[in-house]
Amino acid sequence: MTVAYWIVAALLAVFYLYAGGKKIAQSQEQLRPMMGWVDRVPMPAVRTIGTLEVLGAVGLILPPLTGVAPWLAFASAIGLFLVQVGGIVVHLSRGEARLIGLNIGLLVAAGAAGGLGTVWL
Repeated sequence: MTVAYWIVAALLAVFYLYAGGKKIAQSQEQLRPMMGWVDRVPMPAVRTIGTLEVLGAVGLILPPLTGVAPWLAFASAIGLFLVQVGGIVVHLSRGEARLIGLNIGLLVAAGAAGGLGTVWL
């Protein structure tokens, strides 16, 4: 169970460090081709989402790795799960149902990490 957690957590962490880092560092114009929804969301909110994604990625890895507050891995997985719920809602509200495949995959992976992360509760 621990090996499965590390595989899922590592994949999620890499994805969210990349995606969250882009939301933090890039301008609205740079993000628009990849994330059309940034036109409807104020940039401070986009930056906040990016920050939460990066913190979630760090929370999946560092607490269980160091043994300091390892329950934060479960909390991070649940937080990333909720980020994807929000992403699905945004896509559906924009009539972009065909674009939610990645969101669903990330939602399932975050749910799996949450379930596997209960080993540290």
